[in-house]
Amino acid sequence: MKTYRQLFAVPEFRVLFLVQCLNIGSYAVASLALGTITFAATGSPVLTALAMFGAPLLRIVGQTLFGSGSDLVRPRTALVLVTTSALVTDLLQAIPGLAWGWRFALLAVGPLVTSALGGSMMALVSDILPPDGFILGRATINIAVGGMQVVGYGIGGLLLITFTTTQLFLGSAAALFVAVLLLRFGLSDHPPRHAGASVVKRTREVNRRLLGSRVVRPIYLTLWVPNGLIVGCEALFVPFAGEQAGYLFAVTAAGMLLGDVVVGRFLSVPLRDRLIGPLRLLLAVPYLAFSLVPSLPCAAALAFVASAGYSASLPLQERLVTHTDSEARGQVFGLQGTGLMVGQALGALLGGAVASALGTGAESAAQAMGFMAVASVVVSVALTPGLRRSRPDPSTASLVGEPAR
Repeated sequence: MKTYRQLFAVPEFRVLFLVQCLNIGSYAVASLALGTITFAATGSPVLTALAMFGAPLLRIVGQTLFGSGSDLVRPRTALVLVTTSALVTDLLQAIPGLAWGWRFALLAVGPLVTSALGGSMMALVSDILPPDGFILGRATINIAVGGMQVVGYGIGGLLLITFTTTQLFLGSAAALFVAVLLLRFGLSDHPPRHAGASVVKRTREVNRRLLGSRVVRPIYLTLWVPNGLIVGCEALFVPFAGEQAGYLFAVTAAGMLLGDVVVGRFLSVPLRDRLIGPLRLLLAVPYLAFSLVPSLPCAAALAFVASAGYSASLPLQERLVTHTDSEARGQVFGLQGTGLMVGQALGALLGGAVASALGTGAESAAQAMGFMAVASVVVSVALTPGLRRSRPDPSTASLVGEPAR
């Protein structure tokens, strides 16, 4: 499977792609609305970063106890539950004058549900596509993420000029309602990937084997930490650019989309694997220039170029598939998604804390971005030796959390 025509000929993949578009677009609009409310009320980069990126920290709890739910619950049921929880959260966030305590409590709902069931989507993609189509399918799902972040943040920025944040939350909920209908009536009722196990016991067992592996653990850390530090840069877009931050979010998503198209569609498997190192550095190096406090057009160009480096996640996820067992695939991707979101949340909080320590205003935010970029480069270089253990070898077999033999 090498073309988009072949990929979209699979009916269930079309449904998953559309659902992902609606999920990401609605999340971008709702996140921008909540970030705007928070910064207007507090003027705090830390609280703004927490509102927009901090909730996934709670995914640690769900992933630790219930992460195998992605393998033990029917995929369609799992995805409907995840999307419905986000829909209900947006409806409640739309209540005017809602107390801050309730707003932050609502932020916990989505991450907790997603940590238990969110791996079902990518596990289902690996089921419905042939093995040679997985990376193209994963890259295309990433395109939905990048494209709808462009649309979501761009449209969200424009809508904030005319509409209230309450109306943005309601619009986000409407999009999620359509996604629930697509999932319920567009997917077959696939059986669970694994049955007959205690969800808590299996979650702990598989997590222990994955994170204890000298082969798999460096892949996870490379997917989580450098990216999370760069999201710490993105979390400072609002303090850096104010009401024009939506444009920075949009060009960042556009760069990510371009990187995923090129790496996922046009590069051979060996070439994209060799580019893991350069792409990880590309993600961070342009942000070093933010220390000079660039103008908004220059900042947009730098963010666009840097975000193409996110495409390193494609060959890294290809290595995850190679070195893990298919019966645990839902938890493998659930753990990957949880670690990614937690890394982003921690990066956002760290970026906000550094910016606050440096002072207030756009200059402090820009200098904090430069600091976060340096940290990302250092971590990427430090993780390189561990990644060598997972280099592709066509003669290997796959075992959960164990080096291929």
